[in-house]
Amino acid sequence: MTFSDSKNSDWIYKLLDVLEELRSESGCPWDREQTHSSLKKHLIEECAELLDSIDDDDDEGICEELGDVLMNIVFHAKIAEHENRFTFDDVAKTVTEKMIRRHPHVFGNKTANNVDEVLTLWNIEKTKEKGDRGFTSILDGIPRHMPALLRARELQKRAAKVGFDWQKPEQIIEKIEEELLEVKEALASGDDTHIEEEIGDLLFSVVNLSRFRNATTAEELLARANKKFIQRFQFIERSLTEQKISLKKASIEEMEELWNQSKLQQ
Repeated sequence: MTFSDSKNSDWIYKLLDVLEELRSESGCPWDREQTHSSLKKHLIEECAELLDSIDDDDDEGICEELGDVLMNIVFHAKIAEHENRFTFDDVAKTVTEKMIRRHPHVFGNKTANNVDEVLTLWNIEKTKEKGDRGFTSILDGIPRHMPALLRARELQKRAAKVGFDWQKPEQIIEKIEEELLEVKEALASGDDTHIEEEIGDLLFSVVNLSRFRNATTAEELLARANKKFIQRFQFIERSLTEQKISLKKASIEEMEELWNQSKLQQ
């Protein structure tokens, strides 16, 4: 294949050419068959791998995973181009104009002396854009595919901006206890639909508590809990292996004892 005439550093053009070749009749059958919908799961996976590399402070991994995310973006743009909808240039133009528009204190005549003032200007411009796109509710525009814990936080933050919020964390604790009681009542009823609804309400209330503290998100807190669970359970696995006991044959009492030992080591 032949790359576009460009400087050696213009790898973005080479990437565009690679995707063009892969999507061509002489290219790859798998790549030709892909659609925006079929690629969704791959984009989610690549974003997750990028976040893992960021958490690990792995520069090589971050660079590689950013490339994979970029490849997915170019892939989507090429699909749209072949359908005569828009091009990669349109994507770049749109986001560049947005960044200029949302930074009037840099590219315009507005003034912002601190982060709070910057965010105020950003939100003013963002609100104008929402109006242009036909948004009518303050809850419009929060991505449906955002992780549910993060989306719940954003919904709550939007409502809080107009005063629909708790006054103190103790009120949220009471709400959590109320929701937990309703979960127990639903479990007693045996109604699966009702049980699931009440568990969802409980989760939403717990997100409210983490959000109200205006610190770490519930998503990050749950990620930490997941990591802690993995560390403790893997301690159980290692300990049982050392004792030559099969994980499947170990009793719950043996595993709980090892679990408590792992807690003492953290």
